[in-house]
Amino acid sequence: MKTDLKISAFLANVPLFKDAAADEIERIAQSTKVLHAQRDLTLFHKGDACHGFHIVVYGQVKLGFTSSTGADKVVEIIGPGMSFGEAVMFLGKPHIVYAQTIADSMLLFVAKQAVVDELHRDRDFALKMLGGLSRRLHSLVSDVEAYSMCSGAQRVIGYLLRDDAPDADHGPSFEVRLPTNKNIIASRLNLTPQHFSRILHELTEAALIQVEGRTIRILDVDRLRAFEI
Repeated sequence: MKTDLKISAFLANVPLFKDAAADEIERIAQSTKVLHAQRDLTLFHKGDACHGFHIVVYGQVKLGFTSSTGADKVVEIIGPGMSFGEAVMFLGKPHIVYAQTIADSMLLFVAKQAVVDELHRDRDFALKMLGGLSRRLHSLVSDVEAYSMCSGAQRVIGYLLRDDAPDADHGPSFEVRLPTNKNIIASRLNLTPQHFSRILHELTEAALIQVEGRTIRILDVDRLRAFEI
């Protein structure tokens, strides 16, 4: 499928390459492939060899694994501008999760060899990549902290307020559009679907949110932040 996407321009705005020079990005872009994937396409399975990493241009990808009991556990939901697979690529290990699209998506596949060649060309490039990986690690550590220290309600509230809390000009209320179905989000937050739905119901009963399908209207940000179940 033909695309007008300017690969180098997109890569320049990806956190992993935030500090990279234009010529470095251009060389990597030359070895980067554009992938068009329909919903429910498995990009790789747990245990598959890792030959590079992916970046989402549009759409969504879930990373997860299947437990010994057969339950599906979502580790992360990857949205536009986010990358996945780079840590495993550098380790030279097989993928430790599967990756599956949960919406029609466009992705970039950055070949491992292109990155390795650039690392050999310029040691400073390695430091720039480390900065991008460190930012990702910080986000993952925050997730682990939330799973360990926060209640289910606090996890849900934190998720609802993660990116969309309004500034002073927007007032105390705003809307959040859930990016995918509630079962996947519940798994991402380490909750059962029933527990996730119960928390939404209790927040609704407390007049803190209104739920209409995937659209959740936050009625009072300050009260929601302070709420405890």
